[in-house]
Amino acid sequence: MIARPDVEAAAARIAGRVRRTPLLEIDPLVPAGQMWLKLEYTQHTGSFKARGAFNHILAARDAGRLPDTGVVAASGGNAGLAFAHAAAHAGVPAEVFVPETAPQVKVDRLRALGATVVQVGTRYAQAAEASRKRAADTGALFCHAYDQPEVCAGQGTLGLELPDGIDTVLIAVGGGGLMAGVAAALEGRARVVGVEPEAIPTLERAMAAGRPVDVDVSGVAADSLGATRLGEIAHAVASRTGVRPVLVSDDAIVEARRAIWDGYRIAVEHGTAAAVAALRTGAYRPAPDERVAVVLCGANTDPSSL
Repeated sequence: MIARPDVEAAAARIAGRVRRTPLLEIDPLVPAGQMWLKLEYTQHTGSFKARGAFNHILAARDAGRLPDTGVVAASGGNAGLAFAHAAAHAGVPAEVFVPETAPQVKVDRLRALGATVVQVGTRYAQAAEASRKRAADTGALFCHAYDQPEVCAGQGTLGLELPDGIDTVLIAVGGGGLMAGVAAALEGRARVVGVEPEAIPTLERAMAAGRPVDVDVSGVAADSLGATRLGEIAHAVASRTGVRPVLVSDDAIVEARRAIWDGYRIAVEHGTAAAVAALRTGAYRPAPDERVAVVLCGANTDPSSL
């Protein structure tokens, strides 16, 4: 449903609106040729989501489909922040539906960005259902957190910033928008490994079933990786490009998050730490000469929990 040309078009559309985030070469966390951390948490609003939000909203504006009533989004937090930020730059209002379990730090930031925040239910799916109804009632532009072509293509612009010669990119997966975009951007150039908590195996279950299926949502990373099922776009791209699913435990995620702080003084979300946990636990083992990039995708977290 998306391919590299879609990602390249997104990169042109959002140029000057998002940051080209740093790439930090590090001593390999495990035996490998070379290893980098892609510091995407330094992106506007603290996560990669700004890329897809700008691409979706600007594409709608260019096509004359951005109404004065603005945008409506559902989010565990990060997507809402991104859509609120992009909407403000486009000069339209944003209304964001989040679960009642959303971290207060994210709710506070949403309000600081000028968004109207509506808290519904305890899971992302419940907030998403309410947001769809609100968009239909108001005529606002509906913004899906991870399963719209422009959103996925925008997230994939991260992949275009990685240097040639990278063999593997490790990415945390919830609904799969980032994974889909990066896999499309790097198709035929690098493999993508999708890392997810054992408690929320959306990618692993979808690949096993041959289609997205509902999963239970729980655990330490539920606020950022808490989609109840993988997106249709993500499943299509993962199937086409051979994305490999890898599972890690909550304990491994907590330990990886602490290790990122201890080693680099970077405070990331639990969901972000899942990608590092895959290396630390051996859930993914690089070859001795493999060149690996790990995406640190979000840092909207309460650092006191470290």
